[in-house]
Amino acid sequence: MNAPFTNRLTKEKSPYLLQHQHNPVDWLPWGAEAFEKAKKENKPIFLSIGYSTCHWCHVMAHESFEDEATAKLMNENFVCIKVDREERPDVDKVYMTFVQATTGGGGWPMSVWLTPDLAPLLGGTYYPPEDRGGRPGFKTVLSRLAKGWKDEREGIVQHGADVAKQLAEYAAGSEAKADAPGRASLYGGLNQLTKRFDSEYGGFGSAPKFPQPSGINFLLRMSVRRGLGATPESEETDRKRAREMTLFTLGKMADGGMHDHLGGGFHRYSVDTYWHIPHFEKMLYDQAQLARAYVDAFALTRDARWEKIMRDVLDYLLRDMTDKEGGFYSAEDADSFLEAGKPEHGEGAFYVWTKAEIEHALGDAAELFNRFYGVEKDGNAPAGSDPLNEFKGKNTLIQRMTIAEAAAHFKKPVAEIEKSLAASSAKLFAMRAKRPRPHLDDKIITAWNGLAISAFARAAQVLDEPRYLAAAQGSAKFIKAKLWKNGALIRSYRHEPSSVAAFADDYAALIAGLLDLYEADFDTQWLAWALELQAKMDADFYDKDHGGYFQTTAGARDMLFRSKEDYDGAEPAPSSVAAMNLLRLAQITDSKELRERAEKTIRSASDQLAQIPSAMTQMLCAVDFSLAKPRQIVIAGAPDTADTKALLNEVRAVFSPNQIVLFADGGAGQKWLGEKLDFIKTAAPVKGKAAAYVCENFVCQAPIIDPVELRALLAK
Repeated sequence: MNAPFTNRLTKEKSPYLLQHQHNPVDWLPWGAEAFEKAKKENKPIFLSIGYSTCHWCHVMAHESFEDEATAKLMNENFVCIKVDREERPDVDKVYMTFVQATTGGGGWPMSVWLTPDLAPLLGGTYYPPEDRGGRPGFKTVLSRLAKGWKDEREGIVQHGADVAKQLAEYAAGSEAKADAPGRASLYGGLNQLTKRFDSEYGGFGSAPKFPQPSGINFLLRMSVRRGLGATPESEETDRKRAREMTLFTLGKMADGGMHDHLGGGFHRYSVDTYWHIPHFEKMLYDQAQLARAYVDAFALTRDARWEKIMRDVLDYLLRDMTDKEGGFYSAEDADSFLEAGKPEHGEGAFYVWTKAEIEHALGDAAELFNRFYGVEKDGNAPAGSDPLNEFKGKNTLIQRMTIAEAAAHFKKPVAEIEKSLAASSAKLFAMRAKRPRPHLDDKIITAWNGLAISAFARAAQVLDEPRYLAAAQGSAKFIKAKLWKNGALIRSYRHEPSSVAAFADDYAALIAGLLDLYEADFDTQWLAWALELQAKMDADFYDKDHGGYFQTTAGARDMLFRSKEDYDGAEPAPSSVAAMNLLRLAQITDSKELRERAEKTIRSASDQLAQIPSAMTQMLCAVDFSLAKPRQIVIAGAPDTADTKALLNEVRAVFSPNQIVLFADGGAGQKWLGEKLDFIKTAAPVKGKAAAYVCENFVCQAPIIDPVELRALLAK
């Protein structure tokens, strides 16, 4: 059956744009055709930015973009453009800067009205269809702007030009005035996070609560930092509080409803302070960064709890989010249909349960399961966590007790409790699989795959897990085969490479992933490619005047200005990741140029780190690395032999984030490294046994062949 309406989005690859291809709105994709149409018809532009798994994007689409009367108002008075923020983060950044500056907030869907020259006039996020609660509805805003454009066009155009100029001047930045970041920056960040820490429920700040993996990365580093405290006693106190905040937060998130206890992985964020009711979408960048955080927590503590959660996230990605050719998909939606073949849908419908459903499925085992996961007859959404009453009578599973507490309560052995809960979870997972699944955004984004490569590679190192190593290698090979063309990266892939060139975050995240992958399989092809990518990133995105990296290349005709990201939010800023990459590459190649570029990139964040260091916690990780002595550990031996593995296991058993592990195999890999590091040339086994060389400032200690002796040295 043919749809009654079809617009120009039908030719696009983006799942988000395709979701709107049959709206009565005459949508156009971002590009020259739309801009020329606006100029030719002398109409302002309505720009709508979102992504395919965005709940409120769906709400606004159903309320306004599918309504013919609203569409008529839009089509007659505006040129309407749809943008997938995941395909075009550069466009999103420019207009989000405007929306945040003029409204004090931001989010998606983002709604912005522009002049034909792309200067912003008015912006916001979700607009209800009608006036509501003192807030103008979408049709009201459309009508007012259409009238203003007709009656006061000259003034409106001038206002837009003035705003665009101010934004461009702001984005250009200036030379950092504060002192170069150092020890004070680290402890400033730690102190700010301490003040915001929720000691009752974990996390930082109040609802809505986001996972903030960059902050966790920083705190994990601070939990092992030595040599920069004011006194040994204060340093121990600082390490302890960093560790406690990190592990407490990771535990509360894992217990909470934000964690999918049946299928693995984490939802986007918690709408309440308890980590209970989540916003149910699942994003690849969250899974990747959180898996990495739990890997590092396990490396730090060797607590099997963290290993279990890390595996459940990575196994979810392998099961549900991996393309057959090796790339990782972007996201799963928050919404899904309540029943197959029926139009009714709701947020979290795939994940929530009634008590009756669980009791019918589990029988006698339901009592334990329901108490363990807080299941209640009338639903378990806390007061204030469900303002729209979407979850009345529904339960979001949240762990209410430990296994030991459940064993004590039910007077049964721990093993029996574990067995019952595992069997119940398997039954409910199988039942859930028969429900209509949330929409899958199956585009493969380079940056997010880079984050995932890091997570899988790091897990492969710590757990010696071949499946995870194969997953990291598969994604890297996919990107190299499909998204690396003529010496440049492409942003994304869906059925074929997109037409959008990669951005700075794509290069930065992929380089980081390749560096982690090298330390998992010691294949120097990843280092060679990382250096090639870094050279391209430096050529296209580096700010030679002020340091740091622009998100876009110079000279783009469809951008008002080149933006820089100075906040480590849901995804780390490109400059923050690049600073660490440059430092690591400098250690691997002994390159003074790379080291200086890293230091200039860190200095470019001086003002931000002097004022709000907790906003750039991934950059603080680079600061931490830059203050440490360069340290390499070289393992010389034959691959996959017992003596080589024994030494590697000791190195990987210690959480030591400021070291580089290199491998001297006596073959091509060692020769490649030896061209850059002299001491690698002579690294060799001792008396026929694998040897470890611990090096600082590019000077190595005597080789060690005894794993126990190596363990003692690393413990210092």
